[in-house]
This record gives sequence, C-alpha cells and structure tokens, in this order.
Amino acid sequence: MKQSQNGISILAQAIANKKVILFAGSGISTGLGLPNAKELLEGLAIKLGIDTTEFITMGEFRELAEYYLLEKGTLSGLRDLLDGEWHREDIDISKSRVHELIVQLDFPIIYTTNYDRWLERAFACHNTLYTKIVSVRDLTNIKPLATQIIKFHGDFDAPDSLVFAESAYLQRLELESPLDIKLRADILGKSILFIGSSFTDINLRFLLYKLTKVWNSQEYAQDRPRSYFFMAKPNAVQERILASRGIVSIEASGQDSTQSLEEFLRELLEEVLEHRRSAS
Repeated sequence: MKQSQNGISILAQAIANKKVILFAGSGISTGLGLPNAKELLEGLAIKLGIDTTEFITMGEFRELAEYYLLEKGTLSGLRDLLDGEWHREDIDISKSRVHELIVQLDFPIIYTTNYDRWLERAFACHNTLYTKIVSVRDLTNIKPLATQIIKFHGDFDAPDSLVFAESAYLQRLELESPLDIKLRADILGKSILFIGSSFTDINLRFLLYKLTKVWNSQEYAQDRPRSYFFMAKPNAVQERILASRGIVSIEASGQDSTQSLEEFLRELLEEVLEHRRSAS
C-alpha cells in the first residue's frame, strides 16, 4: 500500500473520532459478481429490439440510456432490468468482506453514487442502524447514532431520483440540489475517504474540483481536513492532480481491485480499533 503508516494512522484516528465521511463508488460491489457494463448494454439492446453487437459500440451507458428514454418515453423498463440484474437472489451480502469492513469502520455519513441496495443490506445484515437519504424529505427521518447513507445518484426505491440518462447526469453536474448543499456543509469539518471510485469519472472530478473551491473560498482554507483517495491502480498523473486539490492518494498493493480494497480496509480497521481502545 503506497502511503506511509503515519498517514494511515492519521486517517484511522480521524475515523475513530468520527471525523471522516466515506464516499463509495461502484467498485465496492465488484466482488459481488454484478453484471459488467457490456452485459448491461446487451440487455438494454434486447429491450429495444436492436442488434446487441452493433448497439454496444454506439456510445457509453448514459448516452444509450438517453436513447432508451427518447425511444420509450420512460426509464421504467431500464430500471426494472438493472434492479433485477443487480439484486439476484444468489448474491449473499454476508460473504462480502468489503461491505462488512465498511460497516465495522462505523462512518457517521456515507455518500454513494451506487443505485443498488447492497450497502443498505450490508448494514441490515450486520444489525447496524442506518438512515437512507435520497431526497431532502429523508433528512427529517435521521435516527440518532445511525449511519447516514446518502444515495447521491438516486435509488431504485425512488425511480424519479435515478441518474441514468445523459440529460439527468448533466443536470446532476450542476451540484445545486439539497443533497449537494448538505455535502458542502458536511465536508467543512470532516475529511473524506473516497473508495471504489475511478478518477476517470468526470462527475467525480468535477465534484472534487467544486469541493476544493468551497474550501479555498473560506478564510481558514489552511485548516482544511486532509482527505484521501484509494486508487485501484497507480497513476502518477492522477496522483499529482489529486494532490493539487488537497487529497492524499493511497495506491493499491495488488492486481485484484476487490482484494486490494479489502486489504486496505482491513488494515485501516485494525488501526481504528487500536485508536478506539486507546481512547476508552
């Protein structure tokens, strides 16, 4: 793991003190065996009655989802397709060590761009309280001591909230929704740990840029809490850009992304537990 033990210890102490927000991307669910992008696009093509081989070469998922919306007038069929493929009965969340470690780390707030329900099911599986937040209305239902799970790109249980099609994705980039306002407030006193995300995602890069502007516009920008980005693969270019935005890169130590993420979270939890024992 490319990051000094001292750096990991600082992060662990902040987590133990409830001073870290987790930002989780789709990479946390890779080990569950969910269908890949190619398989999802093939299912989309079948629903549209289009040759799959040709269709999957015509654009990215969000572009093709936009086409689906224009053709069908609704995304309900796509939503049902994804919901069924991502929540198969043969998937056992209790066997996902990555999800279990996330629960055990006990973050006060988790933001996720994932549409699936596996993060919430992991908390339920391990008998840990959580509050799912999809819209501003949910903010009135926050339970004391429960982890807040904010579904940043929507949730299957609220179809209108889902950010599937390109038009919804571009609108989301405005970052002016109630959840965006909440995020800006949450980060002012806390660090962020990004896991399961790719720096190639323009939405994520723009989010990091905006968050940096929020801090730099404050009188006490030098007191900004340190944030961290777990990288599945070493990338000097991305590491340099992240550093310019005040974010520390932590590079995976192995080739398998799920295994590397699990190893990182396990090492982090050991440090967090040590800090918790020292404080008690």
